[in-house]
Amino acid sequence: MSRNVLITAASRRVPLVQAFQRALAESGRGGAVVVTDVNPLSPAVYVADQAFRVPLATDPGYIDQIVNIAVAEGVGLVIPTIDDELPVFGRALDRFAERGICVAVSAPDTTELCDDKHRTCLALSTQGIAAAPSWLPGRLPADPPFPLFIKPRRGRGGVGAHAVRNRRELEFFLDYVPDPVVQAYLDGPEFTIDMLCDFGGRPLSVVPRRRDVIRAGVIDRGCTVRDARLIDVALACAGALSLVGAVNIQCRIVDGRPVVFEINPRFSGGIPLTIAAGADFPRMLLDLAWGRPVRPAIGRFRDGLWMTSFESAFFLDESCVALPAHSPASSVEAVA
Repeated sequence: MSRNVLITAASRRVPLVQAFQRALAESGRGGAVVVTDVNPLSPAVYVADQAFRVPLATDPGYIDQIVNIAVAEGVGLVIPTIDDELPVFGRALDRFAERGICVAVSAPDTTELCDDKHRTCLALSTQGIAAAPSWLPGRLPADPPFPLFIKPRRGRGGVGAHAVRNRRELEFFLDYVPDPVVQAYLDGPEFTIDMLCDFGGRPLSVVPRRRDVIRAGVIDRGCTVRDARLIDVALACAGALSLVGAVNIQCRIVDGRPVVFEINPRFSGGIPLTIAAGADFPRMLLDLAWGRPVRPAIGRFRDGLWMTSFESAFFLDESCVALPAHSPASSVEAVA
């Protein structure tokens, strides 16, 4: 059984790389964390055990290169991390499975649904789950209930998201935001719910986190919250959608109930807090990939644990970041 882990589009996900390194070390079985990225200056490149440069996920040869890396580096578990590549990996699950490699990703129909914020909310509402009322530009009510919230129908990191207070602002942002979706403005405390599901879609762990300070769409300060309402809505989402691996559900509590406005079927930027609270998603994923039984531990985490994050940096000599020449013997180029 291959022991190494491959994290794609590693970018700034240094804590995630380190969490998998710790999980491998504590397992007693050894193993290394390999990462891929398009940029040799990505910070995660410099904490991983090995790193490789690859093209963007939209490149026709992207999966070929990832498969080649995974086989050559003895990878048994692949962790895709960005929305753009999730459906690409979902469509290639059989290629990895044929080589004995697990990929922690939901099926393409699920990832494509979650990538579309309008479809997500409609699908949840159909299943009886409270979700933000959402409209496409041509289907807005004649007298929309201001305030509203507008953002790209497909996007991440809070880019292009704006509160809309009146019709004049609505008309402006409908023209300004590309391919927008308009949602009811949810006035209440915001939460992200980290959830881990096994390869059959069974929820194993659910950890709600209150988002007190957010920077570029990622939690900067917040704390874990053991709230049955939030745990229940996450389990309901798992029942409504075929979710695999790490998932983060974004919601606000309005009039005493959670209202979901977005689901991202991947690791969240705030996952370090969830792991620190005792829900070790990386260790559980390793056990699943190695064929070990993992029992559900819903609600088992440290309540009221705060995280306050800060920036750090690597300082590199210019010679350390120059990309090496391509080796004809390999289909990839090592960058670290």
